[in-house]
Order: sequence, then structure tokens, then C-alpha cells
Amino acid sequence: MAQRSFLERATRDGWPAGTAFALIAGVFGCTFLALLFFLAVDQRLVLEGSQRLLDKTVPSTLEHFRLARNVEQLRLEGERVLSGPTPVARQQALFIISLLASHPALMADPRAAELAREVERFLARAAREEMSEESYAAWTALSSRLSLLADDVSIEGVNLATDDLRQMSAIMVQSRVKLAVVLALVAAFAGLVLFLIHRHLIRPLQMMDEALSALRAGAPVKPFAPAAMREIGAVEGAIGQLREVMHENETARQQLVLLATTDDLTGMFNRRHFMALAEEEIKRAQRYDRPLCVAMADLDFFKQINDSYGHAVGDLVLTSIAELLTKTLRQSDCACRYGGEEFAFLFSETSLAEAHRLAERLRHRVAKNPLQLSDDVCLPVTLSLGLADASRGSLATSLKRADEALYEAKKQGRNRVFIALSADHGSFRGSALPEKNSHSQPP
Repeated sequence: MAQRSFLERATRDGWPAGTAFALIAGVFGCTFLALLFFLAVDQRLVLEGSQRLLDKTVPSTLEHFRLARNVEQLRLEGERVLSGPTPVARQQALFIISLLASHPALMADPRAAELAREVERFLARAAREEMSEESYAAWTALSSRLSLLADDVSIEGVNLATDDLRQMSAIMVQSRVKLAVVLALVAAFAGLVLFLIHRHLIRPLQMMDEALSALRAGAPVKPFAPAAMREIGAVEGAIGQLREVMHENETARQQLVLLATTDDLTGMFNRRHFMALAEEEIKRAQRYDRPLCVAMADLDFFKQINDSYGHAVGDLVLTSIAELLTKTLRQSDCACRYGGEEFAFLFSETSLAEAHRLAERLRHRVAKNPLQLSDDVCLPVTLSLGLADASRGSLATSLKRADEALYEAKKQGRNRVFIALSADHGSFRGSALPEKNSHSQPP
């Protein structure tokens, strides 16, 4: 039960790398040691066979060859006894026959000893008597028996050596097969280990490196496949958590940037961010001698709206006007809520004449879009604007002159655009639509 629980847990959560590789190494080691044991047994059998060949088989084979030679020599001496030219020669050959018949090698073999005694008796009788045809026929039979015995003994000696050599050869073939199996097992184990290392270690590490590179670049990270190794899974889980934390941090950073750069009510740039952008744009325009204008705008009678309808309606007016301004401005223009009901604008690559047309368009759009509070209440809203050239002086000076032009527009009746023509106080040029055409389209 405990073993089954461990296997289920390892399959679900991943195997510990040490345990997995120890298990593989244990299986390989046991199989390898078993094959080495069989190889050692075969080597011992080969050594025993070699020793037996040296100690027993080779001497026994030599004994058989000597016996075969003595039997053949007995036959040859018997021929000399029968064919000797003189009695002395026949007696000498008969003496050698007696020596051979009593030789220990012949006496040790029952077949050879019996045949040798029979040959010795026959030749001793033949030496004393005259040879007849029957005697020659009997010798021919004995000579044939001697030859056959010599051949049989020689073959037995050869067979002794052949059997041992055949047995040793079979053992060596088995050893060669087992050695090939061992080498194949080692190669398979090495391949398996390399495959497992690549599959469960190197490839996951490469995927982790790709994931970390993607995290550094801010690109989305592909989810990891379930890891077989517990340690790899833990690292991948940590990278996943890091990805989530970085995503949360990036979201929080974007929210902080949004809070730091925009007005929470209208969604427009706030004053601080607008001033930073405007400073950079003024530096660029003055460096390359490009036209640039700034504008200040103020909602007319906004205090009366707050006093008459409440601050909630005032906030609604601000958000509606901000949305309308954002839709009317060009993509290259920059606008912000400067404070309260006051707005500031930056018109890049724009001359005073072009800025004047843009300001009139803004003023006209605001005047043509009253705020519908209810079915029977429609709240008209107008906008006064002041323009100034910002391509020469500082941002503070340009905004001050635009604010003075805005004050002049307010002073001259509101719902109009005034341009600060020079740095001299009171040098303005104003414009407004006639009252009877206040709802007509801009030129």
C-alpha cells in the first residue's frame, strides 16, 4: 500500500531526480553485474578447459599417438620377420617384436596387449616353421587388424582433443555473445541516460531560458508542459509565479503611471505631466525652428453651474467637455486639465493662424453641444480661449501670455478666442461668432 501510494504521488507530482536516476542506475547495475557474472563463469570454464587440455587431453592424445605408432611398428617388424633374408635377420626382428609386445604403452591398452601377444605367438611359430599359404593368409589378417587398431587409436586421440576444443569454442562463442549483450546494454543505458537528460533536464532548462528571456523582453510566456522531474517542476512553478508577479507589477506600474500622468476625473493629462511634455516639445521646436503654440481655456460661468446644479453636475460638465475636446483635437495635439475648470493645450507644428482655427473649432463644438441634464433641462456651456506663440520664449512665459489672452476673452464677453500678439501687455486680437450665428458651423 505504501509503495502504491509513493508511485501515485510520484506520478502526480513528478519523480525526484535523484530517485529516478538512482532507480535507473540500480536496474542497469543489477543487469550489468549479472551479465558480468555469466562472463566470469564462462571465463572460468574456458580456463578449466585450457588447463584440462594441457594436463589431460594433450598427454592422453600423445599416448594414443604413441600407441598407434607402436602398433604400426609391430606390424612393420612382423613383415620383416616374415620377409627376412637370413635367420639372423628374422631373429632380430622377432626380438624387436618381443620388446614391442611388452612395451608399457601396449600393455596399458587391453586391445593392443591382446593383439600384440597374438602377433608375437604367430611370428614366433612362423619363424620356426615354413610359411605356407595359410600362414600368409593369417598374417594378412593380423596385419590388417594391426592397421585398423593403429587407425582407431589415432582417431581416438584426435577425438579427445577435438571434443575439448569444440567445448572451449562453444564457451567462447557464448562469451562473445554475452560480451556483445553487455556492450549493447551499456550503449542502451548511455543512450537512455542521454535521452532522459535531454528530455527532462536540458530541454526544460532551454524552455526556462526562453521563458526568462521572454520575461525580460516583456513578451508573453508559453505555459510549461507538466515536468516529470519534481525539481524541474518546482523551478518551472517558480518561473510561473515570477511571471504572475511581474504581470501584477506591470499592471500596478501602468496604473501608477496612469494615476501620475492623468486627471482622475476627466482622464486627460494632469498639469505636471503636461508641463513635462510641453517643456520637451518647446526645446525641440526651438532647436529646429519649428512653429509651436499654446492655449489656455476656461469654461464660462462654471461657478454658477456648481452653485445652481451642484458639484455632481459640475463634474459631469467637466467630463463631457473633456471627452468632447479629446475627440476634436488632432492626434499630435496635447491637452490637460490645468486646474478646476481650466484647460491647457499645446499645438505642435502649428502657426498662430492654424492654432486660431483649431481654437475656434473647439469653442464652436463646445457651444454646439449643450449638456442634456433631463428631458426638460438643457444646460448650455461655452468656452473662452487664449492663444500665444511658444516657439520663442519659455513655457512659463508662453502660458502666462495665453492666460492673459484668456482673461481678455473673459473680459470682452466670453465665448471667444483671443490671441496674444506680442509680449507687450494688452496687445491682443480677439474673435467671436455673432450672437445670432452662435450655433452655426465654424468657417
